Order: sequence, then structure tokens, then C-alpha cells
Amino acid sequence: MKLSHHFTAFGLILSPLASAITVAEITGNKYLSPLSRSAFTNLTGLVTAKGPNGIWIRSTQPDDDERTSESIYVFSRTVGANLVAGDIVMLDGNVTEFRSSSAYLFLTEITDPRNVQVVSKGNPVNPVVLGARTSGIIGDKDVNPPTEQYSGLDNGDVFGVPNNVSRISQVNPQLEPTMYGMDFFESLSGELVAIQGVTALGRPANRFGDQWVYGNWTVTGKNTRGGLTVTDRDSNPETIIVGSPLDGTRNPNTTKLGDSLTDIIGIVQYNFGFYSILPLTAPSVISSQSPGLPPLSGIKSKGRCNNLSIATYNIENFTPGNDRIPLVADHIATYLEAPSVVFLQEVQDNSGATNDGTVDANLTLSDLTQALEERTGTPYLFVDVDPVNNADGGEPGGNIRNAYLYNPNEVRLYKPNPGSSIDANAVLAGPSLRFNPGRIDAPPVFASSRKPLVAQWETLDGKGNFFTVNVHWTSKGGSSSLQGDPRPPVNGGIEQRNAQANVTGSFIAQILAQDRNAAVIAAGDFNEFTFVEPLERFVQISGLQDLDVVSDLPEVERYTYTFGSSQQQLDHMYVSPSVAKYVGKKDFEHVHVNTWAAEEDVASDHDPTVASLN
Repeated sequence: MKLSHHFTAFGLILSPLASAITVAEITGNKYLSPLSRSAFTNLTGLVTAKGPNGIWIRSTQPDDDERTSESIYVFSRTVGANLVAGDIVMLDGNVTEFRSSSAYLFLTEITDPRNVQVVSKGNPVNPVVLGARTSGIIGDKDVNPPTEQYSGLDNGDVFGVPNNVSRISQVNPQLEPTMYGMDFFESLSGELVAIQGVTALGRPANRFGDQWVYGNWTVTGKNTRGGLTVTDRDSNPETIIVGSPLDGTRNPNTTKLGDSLTDIIGIVQYNFGFYSILPLTAPSVISSQSPGLPPLSGIKSKGRCNNLSIATYNIENFTPGNDRIPLVADHIATYLEAPSVVFLQEVQDNSGATNDGTVDANLTLSDLTQALEERTGTPYLFVDVDPVNNADGGEPGGNIRNAYLYNPNEVRLYKPNPGSSIDANAVLAGPSLRFNPGRIDAPPVFASSRKPLVAQWETLDGKGNFFTVNVHWTSKGGSSSLQGDPRPPVNGGIEQRNAQANVTGSFIAQILAQDRNAAVIAAGDFNEFTFVEPLERFVQISGLQDLDVVSDLPEVERYTYTFGSSQQQLDHMYVSPSVAKYVGKKDFEHVHVNTWAAEEDVASDHDPTVASLN
């Protein structure tokens, strides 16, 4: 994250204040300063750090109010020219609120500093150690970040519906730093802090090397790799992102989930939608988790109706001839132990993202099946239904779609009768399908989104018959930051996913209404968490059961994706009761070949999931 200051001012400058105010009087005990739009004189502070566009100063008269920050940013490209950390200065200036987007919070800062005088030099500059209780430096305060809730305006659920019902900038709530993560970091805005025992929460978040971390303090949702998993009503507000170092050094670009980093000393500041720490100098990696990749799944098909392996894998804008083909094939052949059927998502057409009207994906899928045959000796086959050109969302021209790979030595389509891009599937008597395979469609529910691909299968001995529903619901595009102004945060696409849950769930319910013992498997990238309304609706309507729950997988190990500060689960597998009753604890797992991997070993932004089913 590059420090810049292309912000919009909040309000106008009013009359001067009385002299000799304190930093805490400026920052106040809420998000917006009580002195915003005012001028002041004779503010005294200790310079704790310098950046390219200003300095940070700490009060020399701290209070014991946990809600008030004792430090503040002084924005000026010239104010720090003759100053160094350890100087105590007195200055006049203006109190201003800035932000670069209406979706972000305001940053309280000092602008137009003037009459800057150095009172003394060489004073000690000590950071506040997060994860402890501090006294003396900034008063007697608890500096352990809360671990579950972001804001009191979220009504206890950061993914609650409806969202975007209030804004911090309008309500300006009083800070409760021991209760809410955003309030905690706001109460330390501008403060020089130290993070000890630093753990990386994944690969760098962007090209600048910004890195989500937590330190030596209490955390919740910790998984066995050292990451933090999103669970119901806990999205890990105790984390913070490491921004660009103030001395111009560069953060490491090789970090992985669970890496240990050197201690970080830096400034807490709200930037680009998140609370960050701007380190004085870049940290480095001390050690990494071992082994580098997970063990093989151990779930292997026996090729019989009472033991098939089923996997799902979003292979992220997969194109013919791409350099990820060997990695994806190795994941399927080796780590997933060559499943009987693989649900694929994000398969692009034969020309990839070239927007030339191509919709066929036979070359894309043939490249993958050929690579699989080289590794397994099995002539995997594929089946898909081409979308209407540019109608299903994703990368323009790519025409991503859902597809199946299957082992023809174990299963086959039952009475195949494929539908086209404009054919809507339906449940017929039997139960059976109007099209096999065919797509569920109900315009406008699936507008600019992938239509679920439904198929009916049988084992080669004819003794096993089952239905599959391959899902890739609309994305979370348009979501706001979990640390942004709208509360609860905007969960992009949730209304459409709710509608898709209704349609997909109802289709499955029609199968089970005809045969309550039918074997149905719905899997894929649902782009939602199990504890949020769309998937709660889907389970209720469809009658299917979540394999994470059925197999009793620990909640913190339920992840297939890393986004921001957390590991999270967007990819799921649901089965009908007749299938669920035979699932044991060792019959289902998420294989973390991508969330654990170094950048050069990443095949997709999602992990695959595999199950052994009867």
C-alpha cells in the first residue's frame, strides 16, 4: 500500500480554539473529532515517526480514557523536514477529517501546521506493545484487540441482513475499544505500536507487499496452519494489515499462511478501507510451516456404488494451454486421488479471455483430461453445456462455465440427453431430468451468473444412480470493506444469491419429493458462508445436509479460500439424507493445496474438496 493523500476534506475551517489543548481533546472518544473544522494553537506532542507526507505526534499529557487516541497524524510534506523522532514540538493547525471514498471511514488529522517550534530533542520514543496493558506511555489502557465483533452498529453480525442500514460517519458512535475491533484500532489511530510474535495470514494482499497479520495476543478461529477462519459471528477483527514501510524498504513478497515474521514497530493508521500498521522498516520472514503442502487426501474411490469419490474444484479462469494445467492435473490426480467425478467451476472457452464470440470449451477441457490421463492412466471424459456468449458473468470473453470430469471406468451419464445454452432443465417423473446434463435457469435470477449444471449418473454395474448439481452462484463483487463506513458491511450480490438459493433448492426438492431416498450431491463455489442467509435458505428448501457438519469437521478447518485477513469457505458440498447417513469423519476434507502454497505453486485461488460417498 503506497501512502498517498488524495482525500476529500470534511467541512470548513471555523474559528480558532483556546491554546494548549491536548491530542486527546482533538481525537475525542468517537470516530469523528469533536473539534473537526476548527483551528487550534499551542498543541504539544512527541514526534514518534516521519513519513513522506507528514509526521505523527503523541501527547505529552496522556489521559486514562481507553477511547481517546493519544496520537495523531500531521499532514504536511514540509513539516518534518527539520524534525526527527524524539523531538517534542509545539504547533498550531487545523483539525480535519479526510477520506478517499464514501465507503471508507474518515481519518482525523492535523492539516496546515504552522508556528512549529522544537521544545526539546532526544526524548525517548517507545512503542505501545499490543497484546498487553500499557501504563505511562499513553495512559493506563488495555491494548488487547477484541476477537469477534467489528462494530456496535453491526447488531452482532457483520454479515447480517439487511446490510448497509447505517453509517459510522452519520451515527458517529462512542468508541468501545474493549468490545469492537474497529473501535479498538480507532482508539489507537496515529499511535506508534509494536507487534510481537507476528503470524502471516496468507500471501501478500497486493503488489505492494501489504500483509495481513496478527500478533502475540488472544485470537479466535485459529486453524491448524496458524491462520484464522471465519466462523459464525466471528470474522476476526483482531487482525491488521501491514502497509508500506515508512523508510522505503519493501515488505517480503514470499510470505505464506502461518509464516512467522520479525517483530513490527509502526504507526496505526486507517488507509484505503482498513486499519493498517505502517512499519518503520520492513519485517522479514523468520520461519514457515512444515510441510509446505498438505498430505494426500487419503480418500480414494473403489469404483463401486457404495464407494465413489466426488470432488469439487474452482480452477480460476482456466484456459487451454495455460501454465497451470500441470498443477491442476497434479492436484486432481495426486492430492485428490483421482476422483470418480469432479465438479469444476470457472472453465473458460477455447479462446480464453479473448472476446471473439467463442463459447466452446472442448480444447480447454481436453487439455486437462489429457494431462490427467498422463498421470493416472485413466481416460477421463468431460461434459459441459456452453453458455450464451458473455451471458454468464466472469472475465469478459471468457465465458466461464461449470463442467464435470468423470472416470468412464466407474460412472456414466444415465440416458444422456444434453441441453443447450438456452434450454432450462426440469425434473420429470422417475425422477429424471428433461436434459442430462442440463442447466437450471430462471431469468433474471441467473443473469450474468453461472447456471447450475445438473446431471444424472449411474455406476457401470447399473446398481447406483445419483444426481449432481454443480453450482457457481453470483460473486461478492461490490462488497464493502469489513472495516468500512456502511454497517453492517455491504455483502455484494446477496439478493441475487438469495434468489439463486430459492431456485436451486427448489429444483433439488422436486427430486426428493418424488423419491426421498434419491442420492443427490450439490457442490461447487456458492460464494457464500454457511451461516449467511442464502445458504441457510438453500439448506431449508433443498433438504440437503452440509458435509462439513455431517463429517464433524472442526469449524476452524472449514476453509477453501483466503480473502483479506481470514481463511473462509466459499466452496461447499451438500448431500441428500440417504447419502449423508453413510458419511464418517474420515470421508470428507478440504485439501489446502492453494491456501497453504507459495505464490509459484498456486494453481487457483480456491482449494478443492473431496468426499467418499455411498
